[in-house]
Amino acid sequence: MPKLGIIGGSGLYDMQALDGPEWVDVRTPFGEPSDKFLIAGLSGREIVFLPRHGKGHRLLPKELNCAANIYAMKKLGVGMIVSVSAVGSLRQEIRPMDIVIPDQYVDRTNQARVNTLFGNGIAAHITFAEPVCPVLSKLLFDAAEELGLSAHACGTYLNMEGPSFSTRAESNLYRSWGMDIIGMTNLSEARCAREAEICYATLAMVTDYDCWHESDDVSVDIIIQNLLKNIDNAKMILNAIMPELPEKRTCLCATALKDAIITRPEFISADARKRLDIIIGKYL
Repeated sequence: MPKLGIIGGSGLYDMQALDGPEWVDVRTPFGEPSDKFLIAGLSGREIVFLPRHGKGHRLLPKELNCAANIYAMKKLGVGMIVSVSAVGSLRQEIRPMDIVIPDQYVDRTNQARVNTLFGNGIAAHITFAEPVCPVLSKLLFDAAEELGLSAHACGTYLNMEGPSFSTRAESNLYRSWGMDIIGMTNLSEARCAREAEICYATLAMVTDYDCWHESDDVSVDIIIQNLLKNIDNAKMILNAIMPELPEKRTCLCATALKDAIITRPEFISADARKRLDIIIGKYL
């Protein structure tokens, strides 16, 4: 039975319903993850939680080691990841305090972030046309609706570089492209998760209209206030999906590497095999 991984802000792990919580260190061949991982029981299933920016929010988006974070999740037996993320809205109809379950991402980072588990002697090219798990995404949306929360079942998440917010010209440009929400973190996670054959879905919590909106400009104070309010909604949704999680995954995420590894087996070094054994071992 696959474990559920949760990546998000520090407030999420303060759930009263957690059973036997324990913080553990995980070593990876990609360096240090964002922080220790919290392993606990929730509604009869085991979860693994990682504070994305480290406890106390120490890491900038570009400093996140997504390869290490996702590899560690895989090492801990995680088969599904819910990313709980604060985002800005690029649409009038997507209001602050709404929830979006995006089905697409667009990359506007400078590519300085590590967003693959491959390289260094082994090449793989995953199919990424549909970058989120449809099964996990539907569970999140259905739970939000059942709880009476204002939720949107799809949308495009523009992954900006940060750490500063958009200029007004940028914000209007993204709107003209048809983008729906904007954030700084999720695309690299989604790529690495797909390479690790882990289901991935984003629970995007809208904290504000991006600065295109005439009501007011984005401020950290507004974002933090709305983020704290959104944490309770995220906790309710996570609790609600636990009994509905599949015991066996039948989605394409679970076999994403089946035809993706390009390097011929005889050319894969012993070091590369060892480094990625938990990822590629079943295919070699």
